[in-house]
This record gives sequence, structure tokens and C-alpha cells, in this order.
Amino acid sequence: MSQAGAARRANGTAWPTMLAARVAAFAGWRRYGCAAALGVLAVAAMPPWHFIVVLPVAFAGLVWLIDGCGAGRRGARIAFLVGWCFGFGHFAIGLYWVVNAPLVRGFDTLAMLPLVPIISIGLPALLGLFPAVACLAAWWLAGRLLAPGTATRVLVLAACWTGFEWLRGNVLTGFPWQLAGYVWTGSDPMLQLSAHVGIYGLSLLTVAVAAMPAVLAGGPAAPESPRRRWLWLAAGAAALSLTWAGGAWRLAQAGPSDALATAPGVMLRVVQPNIRQQDKWARARQVPNFLLHLRLTAAPGPEAISHAIWPETAAARFQLAERGDARQLMARAIARGGAVIAGARRLSLPERLFRNSLFVIDDTGAVAASYDKAHLVPFGEYVPLRRYLPLVKLVQGQIDYAPGPGRRTLRVPGLPPFSPLICYEAIFPGAVLDRSDRPAWLLNITNDAWFGTSAGPYQHLAIARTRAVEEGMALVRAANTGISAVIDPYGRVMARLGIGERGVIDSPLPSPLEGATLFGRFGDWLTAFMIAAALVVALLLGRRVGT
Repeated sequence: MSQAGAARRANGTAWPTMLAARVAAFAGWRRYGCAAALGVLAVAAMPPWHFIVVLPVAFAGLVWLIDGCGAGRRGARIAFLVGWCFGFGHFAIGLYWVVNAPLVRGFDTLAMLPLVPIISIGLPALLGLFPAVACLAAWWLAGRLLAPGTATRVLVLAACWTGFEWLRGNVLTGFPWQLAGYVWTGSDPMLQLSAHVGIYGLSLLTVAVAAMPAVLAGGPAAPESPRRRWLWLAAGAAALSLTWAGGAWRLAQAGPSDALATAPGVMLRVVQPNIRQQDKWARARQVPNFLLHLRLTAAPGPEAISHAIWPETAAARFQLAERGDARQLMARAIARGGAVIAGARRLSLPERLFRNSLFVIDDTGAVAASYDKAHLVPFGEYVPLRRYLPLVKLVQGQIDYAPGPGRRTLRVPGLPPFSPLICYEAIFPGAVLDRSDRPAWLLNITNDAWFGTSAGPYQHLAIARTRAVEEGMALVRAANTGISAVIDPYGRVMARLGIGERGVIDSPLPSPLEGATLFGRFGDWLTAFMIAAALVVALLLGRRVGT
């Protein structure tokens, strides 16, 4: 190569090298402020915004900050704090909408105000521990086990990040919200990869590719040639291009949503009553609210309705198991041979425990099937360790719900078997159905009215869509104030009602794909395999080429 050519190649990576050196040299509040700002920036790539172009800035900057942590115990402490600040900024802004819950107008807002700092500071501080330990692990692995170099650290960071995302989704009841892979929920082709490797596999690819621009700066102790740096970046771009192309091909093979096979004789009506949260539980509004659901169910439509679906706690204060009069009214609102599927509280006797439940009311007014929510929201539906610690719920009402026995498949006359998911039960990858009794579709009833018109309901819908792709089956979603939707087995929204809309969705029920998806067969084992593979590749590259 000529000296002029070498100079041009070197100049092509000179500015990233200088920028990386400057970022790595940050100390004190500049270092931690930069980490928090990068975490905030990464939020813009999440739904509902999907400004994915900011993600490489966030994760490349995080790699450079880890590069500058130094060695020894002090370096370990700095790596941990860098990751924690990144996570704190990311979750503080990304989950801002959670503070809406205790401030719903119509309740005792002043009494709930002290909970706002607990939620807005305490929750991101706790969740920030997961990226903190992920960055610490990446710093240790890259610095102790591998030859130093940025390309190696990118793979190690992606593996560690994904591993601790999985832990966040499973330990202490789990909270797998804002996973890196969800940035692709705005792209149907990109989302198809989750059918094969799940959302955690998509997260690993996302972090690896997003952090790859850091390679342009080279390694701090064993810098690569400019050509090799660009090859790494090209490999990341190729991985994204192939993922998109494979997803687009999969969708082209499937054809449009309205051409998919559907369950014979089934026409669903998804009811969205749009009842404000402060009106939902008001005693004076219970009968009018119930009658509103009935009117929407019985309203004329273009086709005969076989089954109606009401949202979570649609019969808010009615004990449907004991209210034969209410069930008879529901039976009259549906066609013969059909059923109304509704959310309601259930008082379990003789224990006198309240449960968040789903009831299937057939055309005779009988309870044909029921399901009790198993995965409850900590501090929302129950208070952990209430007997031992002076803790309170972060929403109005102090009744603790009791959990149900777990995932199950419901069989209802006239419907293919389905897996009921109440509210945030739909956010847990690989845990939305009974694998020993596989259903044909997923039903998610929810009440996102607690969160108003914030980003929360949009994120909830995006997460639920991913479960449909992972499992290869349709997901039907009934939400009190939105967003209700019918989603096909490829994650495409066939019909929806937006936030604040009152109405119904009339839709056939798409049939599931033939056979389980790869993720449906192997679940989280795929995540473990991909993390291990990324670490092995990093180890081999680190030893072979010293990068």
C-alpha cells in the first residue's frame, strides 16, 4: 500500500480515535454524567419513538467509557458506576410514565405524592444495577481473560448485556421492559428474527451492532489497522442487512395478514369502553360502566359476532361468579353458541382472597371457564414482605391480590384453545403459554388507563406484539382505554383502537403457524447458547489476532 493510501486510511479513523480518547479520559462527574446522558439518549430508540440512529452513539460511547475505567479495584468500581449511571438515565426517562399511576385524578393525590420520588428515583436506581453488573462483567472479562482490543470488548459487552437483561426479566419476579431488542418493534421485517432466537437473541445482535462503531477508534493497548476496523463495521452492517432481508422474505412468503388462514366460524369483537381510571372503580359508575360494555357488545356490525372480549377488570366491582343476573345480561348480548370473555375480580372462598381473574360466560349465562392471574405486579397488585416491612402499594387501594396457579390453556366451545394473559403477563418471553398443552392463540386483556396517554401503553403493545412473533400465533388484545389490537402470528397489527377511543374491533381469528417456532421449541436455551457463542468467539478472536 502506498504511503498516501495508508495516510488516507489512517485519517479515516483519526477522529473516532481522538473522540474515544477524549471520552475515555472523562473523570468524576463528567464520566458519570456522560454515562447517564448516553442512557437517556438510548431511550429515543425505544418504542414509540424508534430513533434507532442514536443507538450506536449510546453504546459506542459506553464502550469508550469502559475503556477508560483503568485497572484494579478502582477500575472495577468505576466500571460498575458507569453502567449504573447509564442504566439509571435509561430507566428514569424510559419508564417516566410509571409515576402516572399514583397520581390518577379523582383519588387522594396529595396522599400519593410522597410515592413519586420513590418510583421516579428508586425504580431506575434498582433496575440500574443490572447494566451496572453487566458493564463490570464486560470490563473484567475483556481485561483479564482476553487480549485487549475494542472489537473483542464489543462482543463481550453484548453477551454480558444480554445475560443481565435475561436476569432482569427473571429474578425477583422479573421486569423485562425496555429490552434492547424492542427498538425493532417499529420494523416488521427486523422483528421476525425473534421467531428464531427470541427477544433476548435480538437484543444481543442489537447491542453488538450498535456498539460496533467503537471499533473505529481501535483498541487502547493493541490498536487494529484501519482496514480491519472498517471490516468489523461492515460485518455489523451486513448482519443487520441479512436480518432485515430474511425477515422481509419471511413476510413475503406469508402474504398479507388478510390472506392468512383463520379459525372457522369465529368472529371476535374486542370491546374498548374507554373508561377513565377514576371512573372505573367509582361505586356510582359500576352499573353504567357494565351497561356500556353490554351496549358495545350487542351493537350491530357488518358480520355476526361469535365471541366478545372485554378488558381487564371490566366488571370492576361485580363478582361475576356470584352475580347470575349480570351473567344473564352478558349471555343475551352474544349470539347463540358464543361467549363473552371478561376480566373481573374474584373473591376466593373460604380463604377470602381476591384474585385478578378472567371469566368466560357462555350463551346460557354459565361460567364456562376461568383463569386467575398468576404473575402479579409487585407494589401494584400486592406488597412483597408486607408482614415484615412497612411498605405500601404504589397505586391507590391497599387490597393485596393472591396469585393463581400458573399458565394454563383454556378450552371454550366454538373457539380454538387459547392462553389467557392478564395485563403485564404478556411481557415475559417464553412464559406466555403452557408448553405441555400448547394453545392456538394468545389473549391479552389489560387496563393501561393508569398510565394515560404516555409512552407506557405504546410500549406495552410493542412488547405484546413480540410474543406473537416468538410463539408463531395470533395475539388478541383488549385494553380499557387502548391500545386494543388484533395481531397476526408475524406480529403485524391487523386492526387496532388507539388510546382514548371508544369502540369495537370485529375481526376473524388468524390460525397459528404450522408447528412451533424455533424459539417456541427451545425458549431460553437459545439465549444461553447465543451468549456462550458470543463469548467463545470473543475469546478466539482475542487470542488469535490480539484484538
